Amino acid sequence: MTASVREKEAQTAPAAPGTPTAAVLALALFEARRLLLRVPVLLALAGYTAWLVWHNLQPWDEFPVLQDADRATQGGPLFVALAALLCADHAVLRSRRRDTERHFEVLALSRGQRTAAHALSVVPLALLVAVGVTVQFTWEAVKPGAVGHGSPAELLAGPLTVLLFGALGVLLARLVPSAVAAPLLIVVFFLMFVAAAFPFGGEAGAAWFAPVVGTANSTPFPSGLLGRPAAWHALYLAGLALTAALLAVLLSGARGRTVRAAVAAALAVTVLGGAAQTREVPQATEAARQRASLTPEKEQTCVRRGATEYCAFPEWAPRTADWERVVRGVRSLAGGPAQGRPLLVRQRLEARYGLSGDAALPPSAASGQVSVGTAWGGNRIPEFSTAVAAVLVAGDEKAAADLCDGRMVTVMWLSLAWQDDPESQLRHVRLDDSLSGEAVVLSPTDPLTMTAGQTEVVRALLRRPLPSVVGRVKAHWAELTAPKVTTARVAELLGVGAGAGPDRCGA
Repeated sequence: MTASVREKEAQTAPAAPGTPTAAVLALALFEARRLLLRVPVLLALAGYTAWLVWHNLQPWDEFPVLQDADRATQGGPLFVALAALLCADHAVLRSRRRDTERHFEVLALSRGQRTAAHALSVVPLALLVAVGVTVQFTWEAVKPGAVGHGSPAELLAGPLTVLLFGALGVLLARLVPSAVAAPLLIVVFFLMFVAAAFPFGGEAGAAWFAPVVGTANSTPFPSGLLGRPAAWHALYLAGLALTAALLAVLLSGARGRTVRAAVAAALAVTVLGGAAQTREVPQATEAARQRASLTPEKEQTCVRRGATEYCAFPEWAPRTADWERVVRGVRSLAGGPAQGRPLLVRQRLEARYGLSGDAALPPSAASGQVSVGTAWGGNRIPEFSTAVAAVLVAGDEKAAADLCDGRMVTVMWLSLAWQDDPESQLRHVRLDDSLSGEAVVLSPTDPLTMTAGQTEVVRALLRRPLPSVVGRVKAHWAELTAPKVTTARVAELLGVGAGAGPDRCGA
């Protein structure tokens, strides 16, 4: 009777701390600690941390677009992932190298359970990378000039890549129990995904089978136009990591029904995510890109400040204050009716050719319309300033692109004189970064051209005290902006003795 009661109590009692699950977790924690202290992992983490610090302290990224900033978090974790692959593989093979495999036969844990513990040991490293990803993205998101919306699925790609590569290291150790297998596989991965020797690219298709699909675009898109299957890709990476870990357990001798069912389920998740992520860009996204490119006014919100109306895609609405500062600076130097002339600053982009497209914006023929792109900061500021000055002088962007006479001096002085360090801005707005000779001047649409003489006149004006030049510009505004005025005449009106040389349209 007593024996029967004790047997019944033993069957209904909760699991003791010494159960196989607790033992697997304890071994996983032990191996995770060893993994984090391995030299390759420490070097990879140190390099990743240094890269984060360097990237976050760059002064040229004060106006981030968050739907691009989330993708920028995916490259750094790749090196940590490669270290995880190498060290996870070596950890599984440790007992083989030290000839202690036979001693594990007397332990309570089976070979499959020990393999599961090795797979779980990568999780803390992935969590550390997740912290790094969070810090990197948050640093961008809190900047005053940040616009847009990040994607949680894009942010998961880095940590999931570490999990995947760690699981592949465990699987490789069970498939090929050799110390040279992991380094060879790392070389293959490095050539394919890091050094870009393998032709992955594009918005759809086989490119998404890579762990990281950057699809870098020079023109930021509104988040609704990206068309990236980030959620499906995250599901694919998670399913692939789980499949690799479970296959390693299966190959270790754990061939029970539960393990086989788990492998089948993980494989199904991987196939689902892999198939869904390779589909073409949805037709709704293609249509939205078409509308944003051809009829942006239907997608934008507008605000009027003084004589200027600013129209932007909704995510860029806070940036109109930065545009206003530039327009106000240019207007303050202009004379005659230009100071109060109505302007329409409209944000434009060319999205019909996808994220990797780099088509130029055609100049607008609408009177008083100034185009501005979706990127901002750095050289984009003097480029936009030049576009504003050119429209105030020529009337519209199409006419401004054909300027070939002395009005170019007026345009460039208006564009630069109000800025800090105007000569440096002159260098930045010229295609060849020069301060002498003939050069192409960049703008959001078609570029303009300066002759060598116009360059010298502009530089001479920028060296003179600003109030004295402003007075002459306002006094002679009508003649300075008259068609066919020569550069020599402009230099004479502004009191500059620099050699003007011939104009392009007079050559």
